[in-house]
Amino acid sequence: MPDKSFLDWPFFEDHHRRLAADLDAWAAAELPALLANEHEDLDGTCRKLVQGLSAGGWLDYVVPASHGGKFDRLDVRSLCLIRETLARHAGLADFSFVMQGLGSGPVTLAGTAEQQDAWLPKVRAGQAVSAFALSEPEAGSDVAALATTAVEDGDHYVLNGTKTWISNGGIADVYTVVARTGEAPGAKGLSAFVVPADTPGFAVTDRIEVIAPHPLGTLTFTDCRIPKTAMIGGPGQGFKLSMMNLDVFRSTVGAAALGFARKALDLSLERAGTRQLFGAPMGDLQLVQGKLADMALRVDASALLVYRAAWTKDQGAPRVTREASIAKLYATDEAQQVIDDAVQIFGGHGVVSGNPVETLYREIRALRIYEGASEVQKVVIARQALADYAAAGI
Repeated sequence: MPDKSFLDWPFFEDHHRRLAADLDAWAAAELPALLANEHEDLDGTCRKLVQGLSAGGWLDYVVPASHGGKFDRLDVRSLCLIRETLARHAGLADFSFVMQGLGSGPVTLAGTAEQQDAWLPKVRAGQAVSAFALSEPEAGSDVAALATTAVEDGDHYVLNGTKTWISNGGIADVYTVVARTGEAPGAKGLSAFVVPADTPGFAVTDRIEVIAPHPLGTLTFTDCRIPKTAMIGGPGQGFKLSMMNLDVFRSTVGAAALGFARKALDLSLERAGTRQLFGAPMGDLQLVQGKLADMALRVDASALLVYRAAWTKDQGAPRVTREASIAKLYATDEAQQVIDDAVQIFGGHGVVSGNPVETLYREIRALRIYEGASEVQKVVIARQALADYAAAGI
């Protein structure tokens, strides 16, 4: 990556700069072998990636120091730098990394000592693949509409319902599941639970194929009994805990998009400098220069928003809903445009299956949907802006 000047921004400390350099070198050396069978064995490749990320020490960043992690609490700038760097090298590596954090995040944030001791060391060591089971067939963006139930029965809860669009569905060893316990209507009646994959009554009933392949599945709970000790936090805390988890990881979605966009820009600069058109490099054409300028602008603006959100969270802000939503919305939407411009610069080669920019074109699309679609982020941002205006009493 030619342009590393952003690492000199005041958002970062020296250990962040070392992290970016070390991970970049590790990814270049190790990822090709880990991804060798990506197209033949997707599930096996993801498990290998998790183990490789653990061996490299990168999963130290998804658990707290109390359980072998790098920091006392999750450092969002580090998470963003890791996702940006991995996405620039390989989207599946980024996916495998973040799911270890997103899936175990509720346990990190509010789990009991027993839950943390049971799962966080395994997540860090790559011995347990984790997943976050929130979405349902009729409840994706509208979390308050979740229908999966957890009914109290003596010392247990009994889960019934369906989850879908669950990343790592089918390969995870442990799922964080949000279900309706009914303490109050809507979002206030949801609770979160740790559910091991071998729990009787739990099944992966479908695998979903998407344009940028990664493990994705539908989960079914049929009279699935889990002990009360499986609840994370307290009754009715599931929605709040989910939002706290997304508060940490939503900015990192923007960081992954930024990694894709940086790669697209780098590929485009190389193409423009070497491709000859009309007796001169393509980069001499003003229309191409215009695209490159727009791409560079979108990349830098996205980076500023992503790392502002991450820095704000790391400074101790209890919530960064507005900042994270702005970063996620802008970075993912603009990365889509950067990559589209890259495809245009590559011309016919850009739509050939397996070409790097064609791969990026497929990789970026899902980021504008998961962890809150772009339209939902606009609602969140507008509501926060209105609330801040009202609170200011202007």
